[in-house]
Order: sequence, then C-alpha cells, then structure tokens
Amino acid sequence: MARIVVTGGAGFLGSHLCERLLDRGDRVVCLDNLQTGRMGNIEHLFGREGFEFVRHDVSNHIWVPGEVDVVMHLASPASPIDFARIPIQIMKVGSLGTHNCLGLAREKGAVFHLNSTSEVYGDPLVHPQPETYWGNVNPNGARSMYDEAKRFAEALSFAYHRSHGVDIRIVRTFNTYGPRMRPDDGRVVSNFIIQALEGRPLSMYGDGTQTRSFCYVDDQIDGQLGLLDSGYVGPVNIGSEYEFTMLELAEHVVEVTNSSSEVTFEPLPKDDPVRRRPDLTLAREQFGFEPKVALREGIERTAAHFAAELGL
Repeated sequence: MARIVVTGGAGFLGSHLCERLLDRGDRVVCLDNLQTGRMGNIEHLFGREGFEFVRHDVSNHIWVPGEVDVVMHLASPASPIDFARIPIQIMKVGSLGTHNCLGLAREKGAVFHLNSTSEVYGDPLVHPQPETYWGNVNPNGARSMYDEAKRFAEALSFAYHRSHGVDIRIVRTFNTYGPRMRPDDGRVVSNFIIQALEGRPLSMYGDGTQTRSFCYVDDQIDGQLGLLDSGYVGPVNIGSEYEFTMLELAEHVVEVTNSSSEVTFEPLPKDDPVRRRPDLTLAREQFGFEPKVALREGIERTAAHFAAELGL
C-alpha cells in the first residue's frame, strides 16, 4: 500500500486513476483547483478509507504533510476549448506545476509520474509514432501552449532525474475517452455523442478522413499503472492501435445512440494532426500492455453515461 498524490484528481482521467488506486489498496491525496475538474467526478470517493481531497492550484507551491511514495502529475486542461480560453494557465501548470510536483517528489523521495501526451508529436511525419520520434510541432500555433507545456514538462522531468536522481515515469496518452468527460470540452468523442443524443448535427472539422486511435479510459488507466509499477524510466505510449477516421467515428456514434443526426462539415483547425496512432511495442515489452475495450463498446458505455448525466 502506497500513499500517492494525484494532481488533477477531480478531472476526467484523474478521477478514474484515484478510484483505481483506492481499489487496489493505495491511499490517495487528490489535488485539484477545480478549474476544469468537477467535484461530481470524485464525490463517490469521499468517505472511502485512504482518500483525501485538497483544493489547490499546483502552479503554486505544493506541500503535503506526511509520507508520500508517488506523485502522479495529471493536472492540466487538455481540451480544444481550453486552448483558446486559458492558454496561460495551461502553460503555467505544465511548467510551474511540473516544477512544484517534481520538488515535492524530490523532497519526499517519491516516484514522479508525468501524464504527458501524444500532442508532443504534433502533426506527425512518422506513422505510427514510436517514443523515439521527436515530433513535428508548431511552437507558435493555436495548440502550442499545450504541446510545448508537455514537451517542457518531459524535459524538466529528465533534468530532475539526471541532476537529482528523482525516479520518473512518463506516459504519453493517446486520445482517451469515457465516462466523466466534460460534456462541453470540445473533444470529438464527447462532441459527437452529445450532439447525437440531442438530435443535433454532428460537427465534422475537415473532410472527416483524418484519423485517431481512441483509447477507452479503463485501458488507459491499466497502462498508467503498468508503467508506474514497471520501474521503466522514459516516455511510453499508452493508447489503442486501432485507427479510425472521423467519419467512421461519427457512424459508430449515430448507430449506438440510434440518432437521426447528420454530419455537417466545418473548416479543419490549424495544426490539427492528420493522422495519429501509437506504436505500442515498448509498452508491450516493458509491462505487457494490451488495450481490451473495442471502440463500439467504449462508445456505448460513454453514451450511457452522458445520457444519464443530461437526463436524456
């Protein structure tokens, strides 16, 4: 049993991680400033033995009394609407926030686990993307605050590892979806499902031929914990190798929700990647990672959650 600090613990991915850690017997200190996280994501965890919640912005100094074995840094707005709404806060949580979390890990002698992203690859020129690929990122573009914040966070993590001996893990997440996503977060899965449930047209950006590899949240958490427990230092891709076009995703959503919604086409945002799919060779070799939830099953679970949340 470990005592684990989870930043961004009231967010979509963070709340699932907190829950899974508690399920396996760990104690959890959940830190979140609730800017994009929601109390509704973690209210079922209050009262569970070993769970603590602290409302705090990790861009400010962090101190957690007592023993800490692991610091898992997931705090960061990660949705397209946030890129335009709060770009400076995104840069601060990726830079100052990461620095503060690494400082806590160093002081406590804890493992530091960074939730990075496939966005570090930008609009990739190599497909699928292995961890050895350095990426194709526009450092001044409309998505740069998120891409560059995560790239800096990775570099800072390795600086602490090399200079101070901090034991680090870095996971690069690929297009994770599932229950507890924000209904209005602007990501394609939540957009399509909400629009389909409400009978509105599905907003397709571009011609729909661009691809993504969608990873259901349970599989993502399996990968995160597999990496944490493996002892492997370095970036590791966690996602699904099954690649779908946006048009194929729209078809799945319409079928699952039994919707009459049609697709409307809008301009593709600048720097939006054309293709993205992880090379999972390293994750398989290091800790036997294999995603299990098929896209249709994951959409069914996610649509049921949204329908209940919206009272539809």
